[in-house]
Amino acid sequence: MILRALAALATATVFALAACGTADPADDPAPGSATPQPSPSDDDGGGGAGTPLGPAREIATGLDTPWGLAFLSGGDALVAERDSGRILRVPADGGQPQQVYEVPGVAAGGEGGLLGLAARGDWVYAYFTAATDNRIVRFQVGSGNQPEVVFDGIAKAGFHNGGRIAFGPDNLLYVGTGDAGETGRSQDPASPNGKILRLTPEGDPAPGNPSAGSPVYSLGHRNVQGLAWDDDDRLFATEFGQNDLDEINLIEPGQNYGWPEVEGEGDTDGGRFTNPLVTWPTSEASPSGLAIAGDTLYVAALRGERLWTVPIEGDDLGEPAAVLTNEYGRLRTAAVAPDGSLWLTTSNTDGRGDPRDGDDRILRFTTQPGDAPAR
Repeated sequence: MILRALAALATATVFALAACGTADPADDPAPGSATPQPSPSDDDGGGGAGTPLGPAREIATGLDTPWGLAFLSGGDALVAERDSGRILRVPADGGQPQQVYEVPGVAAGGEGGLLGLAARGDWVYAYFTAATDNRIVRFQVGSGNQPEVVFDGIAKAGFHNGGRIAFGPDNLLYVGTGDAGETGRSQDPASPNGKILRLTPEGDPAPGNPSAGSPVYSLGHRNVQGLAWDDDDRLFATEFGQNDLDEINLIEPGQNYGWPEVEGEGDTDGGRFTNPLVTWPTSEASPSGLAIAGDTLYVAALRGERLWTVPIEGDDLGEPAAVLTNEYGRLRTAAVAPDGSLWLTTSNTDGRGDPRDGDDRILRFTTQPGDAPAR
């Protein structure tokens, strides 16, 4: 049903396609595969100007490639293990995680597997790589029921699977997808790949999307793995670059973010493309998770092995500052808990990192001034 709607839309809208890139497709190669370029804003400690973070506390250890993270109403968290397909419940105050579900049909490989999680009411939503595609299912923990497929047909590959899902302030489901290694998909309105999608909780194209009957909210993305809203309900997204520049974008409905014709900031082709607000050299970031607390964006960096903090300054973003550099290794997911604290997951057991005793782990940081409940 979804693919037929996309195909019908394609006959009315045509976008230019571009040739595939020639670089190594891995978005976040193992540290040491390229020579990092030091950033003048790097701060190896846990603080710094514009960096409202308290000390770290370990919430959970011994996890196997944690990826998705979603909070329940009582404050406990659900965490997805990419390769095992397990979903674990982590107490709000820390403690031994307990398996509460195993998603059937997960076909882990490369960057694919059990990826993003989102929670809404009694339903848990999961984005995962199956035998033939990437798809989204929902289920109720403890019900014993099989998961219900709400959206499928997202092309899969060993890389660029996207995978982040989140409910927005409008109670609709937003989905970050990747181009699955074929760059032309990002400009193709008939493909759900290389897009941010906006769906109803049942998986239908959301009312009010830029094109009626289409799930596409924005296009021209390479690989989106971070989604978060600020206090003004503005949506920001992180995106992996190919050779040069990773990005933070302000996402607006119907806008085209340029991939594969533009990487980072470049020619907008007379306003056809939208430039990012922030870019980094790929060696310093590979930005996956994104969270917003107060007036600060927190970006978890895989290859960069640091947490980027970016102040929100009115209609723009300020100068990024790097913290936790090389302290915990690869950082995958950032999320704000119901009590306002910031949770981070490491990703050192994913085949590209250097595991340490206790990896992978979840870390909790207070945000200042004071923790405040999330919306």
